[in-house]
Amino acid sequence: MNFGLTHDQEAIRDHVRALLDEVCSMAYVEQCDANAKPPREAFQALAKHGWLGLIAPQEYGGANGSPTDLAVLLEETGNHFEELGLWLFRSYTFGCYAILKNGTEAQKQFFVPKTVSGEFTYAFALTEPDSGSDAASLRTRADPDGDDHFIVNGRKQFISGMDIADYALVALRTNQQAKKQLGISTFLVDTKLPGIEVRRIKTLGQHSIGTTEVTFTDVRVPRSALLGELDKGWSICEDTLRYERLCLSAARIGAARRAFEFALDYAKNRTQFGKPIGSFQVIQHKFADMKIMLDTAQTMVRRYAWLMENGEAERADTAVLKYCVGETFKSISDTCLQVLGGYGYCNEYPIQRFFRDSRLATIGGGTSEIQKNIIAASLGL
Repeated sequence: MNFGLTHDQEAIRDHVRALLDEVCSMAYVEQCDANAKPPREAFQALAKHGWLGLIAPQEYGGANGSPTDLAVLLEETGNHFEELGLWLFRSYTFGCYAILKNGTEAQKQFFVPKTVSGEFTYAFALTEPDSGSDAASLRTRADPDGDDHFIVNGRKQFISGMDIADYALVALRTNQQAKKQLGISTFLVDTKLPGIEVRRIKTLGQHSIGTTEVTFTDVRVPRSALLGELDKGWSICEDTLRYERLCLSAARIGAARRAFEFALDYAKNRTQFGKPIGSFQVIQHKFADMKIMLDTAQTMVRRYAWLMENGEAERADTAVLKYCVGETFKSISDTCLQVLGGYGYCNEYPIQRFFRDSRLATIGGGTSEIQKNIIAASLGL
């Protein structure tokens, strides 16, 4: 198991870094955060240079890249702006991975090239007001309307990026008699269909793209939007979440490293009692601890990508990765804010944004507590 980057992977990292240095500066990121503005210019720049096609096969305009290739790209993107990385991952996960693995050829031909070009962006609608950690107890329903359509009614909660997405992969109950996972189907729903109402939710962090509440009222969805088999969509949700967590973790370890680098530079230059604060052992030990956490978490990302490439990634491996990286990002952001002291608490310094954004890492996409449950169950407990 070799975690070193190949020449091509180093080229991915270097090219993406150079591009984002140009189109995704710290000032640009701060503007997006302050004005709740999606980083559309940076997103489209990546699309223009072909990076949205990284994992798609060549016949659909992609580069047929590996999970490790994707992790490298998202680490670098997250290092510039975590929310840009989270926007990108939705295209990779729901616009490419889920459709390529479960879609019909017609769906692949329609969606994947437009995803690669950046024309289509995506959201994932799973969580509901009464089904968060217990996601499979969802109630939003799709009832048949003749042979060619379904009528969708219900509500989804905490659906990130729904207000800027062209399509959403939506988990819906299609069999009311079946229990939990057995009656769920997945649909690729056009977000512009009549009857879809999207409301932006004010949150502590993630201001640029953010999250939403979605209400479906008699939304008429064509049967051709069904992804996979009817009533067998839960396995698609679980599989897609495993891929999602690789992407989330890669972007977040990049963001954690940027916070660390900013605080490290501050510690080397901020003087108190006549010398840099980085010369005090209490500060040095904070950075030693963070360095250990960063390297461990990045190794976990690369290990999980390797497991995916070799068909060996298990549910517990996903949980270990999600827990490790989420807690690392949260802890490092908190420690970096402490290093900056009062300046860390001021909005004119970026550390407060890392602190706010990192708090979602142990909640969204499966809480740290749920990850521990999964890990414990894998041990026979």
